[in-house]
Amino acid sequence: MNAPTINRLNIALLALALLALIAGLAVSLTGQADLAGKVWTAGVLPVLAALVVEILRSLAKGEVGLDIVAALSMSAALLFGEELAAAVVALMYSGGTFLESFAEGRARREMSDLLSRVPRTATRHRNGALDEVPLDDIAPGDLLLIRQGDVAPVDGTVQSDSALLDQSALTGESMPLRMHRDQDVMSGSTNAGEAFDLHVTRAASDSTYAGIVRLVEAAQASKAPMARLADRYSLVFLAVTVALATAAWWFTGDPIRAVAVLVVATPCPLILAVPVALVAGLSRAAHFGVLIKGAKPLEALARIKVLILDKTGTLTDGRPQIVSIQTQGDMSKDDILHVAASLDQVSKHPIAQAIVVAARANGGPLPIPESVVETPGEGVSGTIGGRKVVVGGAAFVAKETGVALVDSAVIAAGSVVVSLGVDGKIMGHIVMADALRSGTADLLAGLRRLGLNRILLATGDRRAVAEAVTAGLGLDAVRADLTPDQKVLLVLSERKNGPVMMVGDGVNDAPALAAADIGVAMGARGAAASAEAADVVLLVDHLDRLLPGIEVAQRARRIALESVAVGIGLSILGMIAAAFGYLTPVQGALLQEVIDVAVILNALRALRIMPKQTGQLTADSHTPLPRTAS
Repeated sequence: MNAPTINRLNIALLALALLALIAGLAVSLTGQADLAGKVWTAGVLPVLAALVVEILRSLAKGEVGLDIVAALSMSAALLFGEELAAAVVALMYSGGTFLESFAEGRARREMSDLLSRVPRTATRHRNGALDEVPLDDIAPGDLLLIRQGDVAPVDGTVQSDSALLDQSALTGESMPLRMHRDQDVMSGSTNAGEAFDLHVTRAASDSTYAGIVRLVEAAQASKAPMARLADRYSLVFLAVTVALATAAWWFTGDPIRAVAVLVVATPCPLILAVPVALVAGLSRAAHFGVLIKGAKPLEALARIKVLILDKTGTLTDGRPQIVSIQTQGDMSKDDILHVAASLDQVSKHPIAQAIVVAARANGGPLPIPESVVETPGEGVSGTIGGRKVVVGGAAFVAKETGVALVDSAVIAAGSVVVSLGVDGKIMGHIVMADALRSGTADLLAGLRRLGLNRILLATGDRRAVAEAVTAGLGLDAVRADLTPDQKVLLVLSERKNGPVMMVGDGVNDAPALAAADIGVAMGARGAAASAEAADVVLLVDHLDRLLPGIEVAQRARRIALESVAVGIGLSILGMIAAAFGYLTPVQGALLQEVIDVAVILNALRALRIMPKQTGQLTADSHTPLPRTAS
């Protein structure tokens, strides 16, 4: 049966069918059987007419469903004088349409909530006043006021001392997150604290929330292979139903048995259960910050056997953090960080800003440097408190201070050295690395428990770096020095081991994501190309969201299959009983209604799926990418 949306026509048909059934029963109690039959017929004909129109529309699109059985059963019941059975079927059909639409609406709740929260306007600071402006008028560089309870309409950074943000609708994180000045705010977050100012970094159309909305709309319009398979099975079920009804009539000479068989087969759990369960799975996954672009990817996600992971920004945080501080003079580690950060305040380079953030978190004000000269990509020199200071790559600082490089600055593969020179002497080195996300080993173990039997790393980085980062993880293979084309070839070659999922976050990952059976993009604010090519988007940069995403997909698919098996099995048993005369048409109609309600309620169990593992997997800091390499 098709699933039209709830509208006035559906409600009117349901009300008419119910009213006619009740009125006919009342009339029949007065002994006026003929009049009761006419009342029931009057309630059936509008429902039958609407059903015929729906069937013709489906046939025009090349779709054949079990709505035909509903039309046959109502027509046959009226033809052979079983008006009460026809009235029950009419009520069942119109009620089933309403129930299915309600169930799908309930199943889409989490995704619909995302859409309903889209802000339409924003409050902008302009010339000392506040103006309420449409979202399209907001541009990068604007300053917005986000009041308590407001949803951040665009991506930006906090321009107040702090902000308390509720990201539960986007990420499933139940606790509000405290953000400080200059920290990034994801559009779609709700202000759970005092009002704060937001500096706009992206236009509304390019912001996180707009991308999420586009993905949700695409997901809602999708149809799974299982649903299409159900459509094909419906033809088989239709043929079996007609054959059984014909045989019952042929061998007994009683057309009422054929009517009873048709009534029991109307409508079909095969069509009802699959879309409801899968859409409920989509909704449930969205609750945990896993946006699946439709029922087809959800079904594919449930069957994944091979996982290929990108390294930078996926297995690692993608932004180096301070690993250690090496002293080489009379300055302490805290002093080295403090002085380096003071000079790096003037630089917009990501690693300079990372050092500044770390120093501010360490406490204490940073003095303003003077006579600053920045050499792009190498470092910064200037004066702080009358002392000449140089910060940057080890070679740059050695050159500026006239001191030769020392072996102690040599570090592990994949790490970066930021050196500090003061008054012609090298005082120390800040060692930074793009660290593996904490808890990665537990994540991989959890994925294997969910049925993934092969996990690989695919990176364009050097092999020494890749092996150093993944040491001890127990990966099945590490593939390094790969170009985007080679990543695609790796995906295709791994298909011999089962359906393949590729996880990445960069533009260079987009071709491999598109080639995989399931492509997963890290973070809604990752590279636009990777998000567009992916089938699944993790709304936050937490790789462990794969665990609830895969588990929800597997359990939703299992619920759909269980509903189909039980519903079809009961329907076939009911049809056989009707063929042998154990069920009248009215009893058959009531039995099938009970089956349909039970099947839909069972499919809605997917809304209550609670994954066993929903924890966070993060790196230990949030420092940006480096400017130098060792």
